[in-house]
Amino acid sequence: MQFLKQVPRLLRWIFSVVLLLLVVMTFFRFMFFWAYNPPGKAFSGSAFILGLRYDARVVCVIGLSMLILCAIPFINPIKTIKAKRFWNILLPFLFILMIFIYAVDYYHFDYLHQRLNASVLNYLQDAGISGNMMWQTYPVVKIFLLLVVLVLLARFGFGRLLRTYQRQQPPTNKKRVLLYIITVLIFAQCIIGKIVLKGGQFPLRWSDAYTLSDDFKANLALNPFQSFLSTLSFRNSTFDIKKVKEYYPLMSSYLGVQAPDSVQLDYARNYPGLDSAANKPNVVVVICESFSAYKSSMYGNPLNTTPYFASLCDKGVFYDRCFTPSYGTARGVWATITGIPDVESPSTASRNPNAVDQHTIINDFKGYSNFYFLGGSATWANIRGVLTNNIHGLNLYEGENFKAKTIDVWGISDKNLFLESNAILKQQTRPFFAVIQTADNHRPYTIPSEDKAAFRLMNFSTDSLHRFGFETNDEMNAFRYTDFCYEQFIEAAKKEKYFDNTIFVFVGDHGIRYSGDLNYFPPSWVQQGLTCEHVPLLFYAPKLLQPKRVHEVCSQVDILPSLASLAKISCHNTTFGRNLFDSVSSRHYQNYWLSEKFAFIIDHDVKTIGLVSNRYYYLKNLRSGKEDLVSAEVNEPVPVNSKTDSVKHYLGRLTDAYYETAKYILLNNKKVARSQ
Repeated sequence: MQFLKQVPRLLRWIFSVVLLLLVVMTFFRFMFFWAYNPPGKAFSGSAFILGLRYDARVVCVIGLSMLILCAIPFINPIKTIKAKRFWNILLPFLFILMIFIYAVDYYHFDYLHQRLNASVLNYLQDAGISGNMMWQTYPVVKIFLLLVVLVLLARFGFGRLLRTYQRQQPPTNKKRVLLYIITVLIFAQCIIGKIVLKGGQFPLRWSDAYTLSDDFKANLALNPFQSFLSTLSFRNSTFDIKKVKEYYPLMSSYLGVQAPDSVQLDYARNYPGLDSAANKPNVVVVICESFSAYKSSMYGNPLNTTPYFASLCDKGVFYDRCFTPSYGTARGVWATITGIPDVESPSTASRNPNAVDQHTIINDFKGYSNFYFLGGSATWANIRGVLTNNIHGLNLYEGENFKAKTIDVWGISDKNLFLESNAILKQQTRPFFAVIQTADNHRPYTIPSEDKAAFRLMNFSTDSLHRFGFETNDEMNAFRYTDFCYEQFIEAAKKEKYFDNTIFVFVGDHGIRYSGDLNYFPPSWVQQGLTCEHVPLLFYAPKLLQPKRVHEVCSQVDILPSLASLAKISCHNTTFGRNLFDSVSSRHYQNYWLSEKFAFIIDHDVKTIGLVSNRYYYLKNLRSGKEDLVSAEVNEPVPVNSKTDSVKHYLGRLTDAYYETAKYILLNNKKVARSQ
């Protein structure tokens, strides 16, 4: 108590307000728990502790704002008695606004089973209908009267609290400046939400709630301010249900839905496997950073940057015409894990709290241990929330979990990531499904000093670099270093018992746009930007798969269904991926043949959507509606005739169907999966 008397009255008053608001927010969390806790679910201390951190962010923003305002003498109620009028209006207003938001959040969850999010603003577009629904459903009059009473109580309570500190004697402590600095640091630390000194690379985010691996615990931890502000930029992320239903017959036929239902919009396909089979194969999926196809040796790049990986392709099933649905690492990880093209724009689906619930085929690998390895932080792009919320029993290893030292912003080196992942996987006694995400082929293109003896740097002339897809020798050597890391990993894995019974999959997270002249690819790769999405895809299992190079178009979203087929796992597919090892490959349309396998592409930079097949690339500009049909296999323009007009019309309808359906499934995937 003696110490508190030495604290400036202004700080004591601000901390009292902050603590009062924090207590009220905690009370509302208990109310939420009592009202909505599922029967039989135990009290979650971890959810309340995380919720306290979210609440502390909000109240500390208020506390810091109060401190800044009070730096103005005539607003400081300790220095200017008349300033109490300002605070006796502002604080009750903030308090009642907080209560109102919690009330809206309470009934929002009751109605939609979601914490308050920015989509509620869309109801203002039909304010009359929304108002009548609320009037007829909820006790609006009672809520209004309660708010009036709370306004009066808040006016009295905050006024009395301020008078208490105004009447106290000022302290004689000469270290007031230090106390103010400490107060600012405390508020700043609570706003960040993580201890920076302990390696918190990112501030506390909504996705951290989903590390609790339980939907209700995540909702319990969040508060309406966190969930609302986190979704504000996604308020218009929605779908046109009329278009989704219009295109359902086309999409259900294309996807091979076994029991079409245009009312429930059922896209699920069930494929039986031999789940009881012994000696189930392990799976390791390597998501390769910026593994652009045209830069690699498999496609004839004269710089021969990936000779080791090319040798692996000769010994595995190599798909040389694989495309990612869009550009960007977060979007590539999303498509691989969920089987849904990331059609969210301008941000990514992984950052959208409304899309955090997803069904993934990884969970169909029953009896498997699940792993995800990356050299840096999974908080990047909110990937942690997507992974931990949707992959059952996930063992997530990040940079801080490894022995190797961090080399740059992306964490430990890819070589050490591979070797330490291998050391963990070789100890497993159950079959495992592991994902390893690399990062070194990315600026600042760090080559660890420990590898510079074994990995020989090369240098080429500037004109050669530019001609074959590289800006600098640093970039080119970083690309070569990835090949070195793949070699270190596979050669180490070959020495382990798990190797012979493991299916390794290597796929690029995305490609890189190229503006030069690639004479070993059709013009559409450059002119229409296909280099952005064109990546290698390799299924490598020398003891399990016969080597083959496949020229048919495929997509990142096809990886998980294909792995389920190879592993003979029963698969419940609710998204777009297709089994690449299915023998059915073509279908006849109006006297010409089109590949049954298409790859959907959305280019967020130039705002186009499209489909690429073995022969054609159809694309449509989302802004202007302009359509193009170009060749994906030869250097000549597509002739204009009745046949190509028919192709263009079909691909146009299928592209629109794919896009509208993707927007729907992205926000309804887990809900649809649970209903099956």
